[in-house]
Amino acid sequence: MPKPKRLAYALSAIFTVSVLPSYAYAQSAPPKQRPPRVEDKNAETIVKAEDISGRPEREVILERDAEVIKDKTKVNADSACYRQVEDEIEAKSNVKIWRFGDYFTGDELKLNMDTGKGYMLNPTYKLEANHAQGKAERINFVNEDEAVVVNGTYSTCQSLSPDWYLRSDTMNLDSGRDVGTAGKTLIYFKDVPILGTPAMSFSLSGARRSGWLSPTPGFGSKNGAELVVPYYVNIAPNRDLTLYPKIIANRGIQIGAQARYLGETDGGLYKGETYVEFMPHDREYAQANPDEKSDRWMVRSTHAQDITKQWEFSWNFNAASDDNYPNDFSKTVSSSTDRQLLRELRTDYHGDFWTLTARVQKYQVLQDPESVVDPSLFVSRPYDRLPAINFNAAQYDVAGGFDWAFNSELTRFYHPTLINGTRLVAIPQVSYPIIGPSYFITPKVMVNMATYQLDAYQGASSENLSRAVPTFSLDSGLVFERDIKWGGKSMTQTLEPRLFYVNTPYRDQSKFPIFDTDAATFNFSQIFSENRFVGSDRIGDANQLTAALTSRFLDANGAEALRLAFGQRFYFRDQRVQLDASTPVVDAHSDILLAATGRISDTWAFDSAVQYNPSQSRIVSESYTAQWVPGSKKVLNLGYRYLRDSFKNIELSSQWPIFQRWYGVGRISYSVQDKKILESLVGLEYNADCWVFRTGAQRFVTTSTKASTQIFFQLELNGLSHLGVGSPLEAMKNSIPGYQRLNEGYGR
Repeated sequence: MPKPKRLAYALSAIFTVSVLPSYAYAQSAPPKQRPPRVEDKNAETIVKAEDISGRPEREVILERDAEVIKDKTKVNADSACYRQVEDEIEAKSNVKIWRFGDYFTGDELKLNMDTGKGYMLNPTYKLEANHAQGKAERINFVNEDEAVVVNGTYSTCQSLSPDWYLRSDTMNLDSGRDVGTAGKTLIYFKDVPILGTPAMSFSLSGARRSGWLSPTPGFGSKNGAELVVPYYVNIAPNRDLTLYPKIIANRGIQIGAQARYLGETDGGLYKGETYVEFMPHDREYAQANPDEKSDRWMVRSTHAQDITKQWEFSWNFNAASDDNYPNDFSKTVSSSTDRQLLRELRTDYHGDFWTLTARVQKYQVLQDPESVVDPSLFVSRPYDRLPAINFNAAQYDVAGGFDWAFNSELTRFYHPTLINGTRLVAIPQVSYPIIGPSYFITPKVMVNMATYQLDAYQGASSENLSRAVPTFSLDSGLVFERDIKWGGKSMTQTLEPRLFYVNTPYRDQSKFPIFDTDAATFNFSQIFSENRFVGSDRIGDANQLTAALTSRFLDANGAEALRLAFGQRFYFRDQRVQLDASTPVVDAHSDILLAATGRISDTWAFDSAVQYNPSQSRIVSESYTAQWVPGSKKVLNLGYRYLRDSFKNIELSSQWPIFQRWYGVGRISYSVQDKKILESLVGLEYNADCWVFRTGAQRFVTTSTKASTQIFFQLELNGLSHLGVGSPLEAMKNSIPGYQRLNEGYGR
């Protein structure tokens, strides 16, 4: 075997386990749809040439610029012979053939126009479906859809000297089944063999198909070297399964699987996804935790289905084997911090104006390993709902313009270490909206009624509690408009003052447990709500007025270019109801809220919010984000987030062309308060005509004292596969808002 081939097969043994029987590339983008290959068998055959001779109704000899056309097939050559009885053509010298958009050239052709069977010598070809091209010693046309390439090449590059191509002794291109299969194959990049396989298959149009996906080596600071060899199963157009066998050098062998499905029954749509990881024996974990089981696993599963037009059900199930699983195996910041794992089963039934919901919820809590030394990192366990039944009903513009609603919930709360009980809540409400061309006034009356049946707890006997808290609110607003010129454009500016009054009498609720209630985040959504708490265990007493002013700038199409908002709440009596036994809040007014958001041009967008305490003359929280997108594959994001006594973070991310075909990508999230980097990403991309190269590294915090670092590089051959280490594309898409793939339309 020549040295280059021996090198290629050695590389394939290292990177791809070359004994695999097939090789495929699954794409999430819809494949290019080609018109169906329908040919009129009774179509007339048209022949042209400068010199025509032969035998009538038997054979036509065409010399100089010969041309034969039959429906979707066209042949050109220096000379040709067409046999009418057999419906067969032989052509020589400068032969060109077009078949359903595919284009072939060669030295000699023999083709049956009826069956599509024949051959061509020394051919070149171009396929319409994915603009693939190649050359060979011979092509055997099996039928109208299928051709066998002998000692030929295949590439999606458009140049005469493609950057990458595969060379195989035999290659079957079946347009009918949209699949190419090859025997012993070498893949060349820049004329250097980089991969060898004994057999492979691939899609001709980029559609999904079953087979081995490209192996993905990886390297991280926590687990060392990794190698994933995924296998994709295209079960049906709306179902698939991907298996992820993974070798982790420091730990062992991990098996992963992801199943996805989407469909429709007589009742309606259904969809779901399940992902499972299992490692039968984690060597590193067993060494560090000899008294614990070393089998480690994780499950995520979601499903939603319409049983009928009115009835649906769903589940959301998440579980892990141990507290350290997110730290050891997470590939993103979000998954490493997800420690309250929800398990929920739910069903909903809808009427014309009402909805009945029943659900059960349990949680698995994964404690942060650092909580032993830092109690502030302790992860609390939410109450389980076993079950919760909700009934909600509402009608609008009834009985002369009234709106009414009724919300109720019956819930059994369970916690292994806290007081348990059952809570029944009913909230009837009625309002009468008065709406004019430039104003609205909406008075509303509601009553929050609740009864608790509490279990015996810490020596105390069971107890029944109840309450009824009425609330009156009055919402009102005006809308003024004027035409303005801004940046040379005609726009409409609005001025929208709004007043929202709430009066809720005080009711002592200190004996009521806190099952699912917390103080609401103070923002523009919350200041226009009747209750300052989220949940039903506390109904805040109130005699307050919220004043807000909003101004919007609308372009000629009605799109919002800019929105400015100001809001503050004024209290006319102390707020006595609190989550615990703390003293009442005696402020005469709330913090001031300021917000500005908009897309001020085709390239600039921003969002900002500030919470300011005028009594102490200090900012409580603020966030600013800006995005600049001056062109394709150009984005710059800048963000700043601050919450007093909690965090102060700066974020910067970008995708930007550096020179010619090179692009830089990067992200950094820095904690000013802790003086450390929370997340960082740096990478380079090169976009050629038919391939993309990506490389870089990512680091993110997994616990308060530990971080994970991953390096990656990847060579993606458009329309075939990607080779490399790690998953740079996934990291770039998740880390950089507005990131655009360089080779859009290809890949998963």
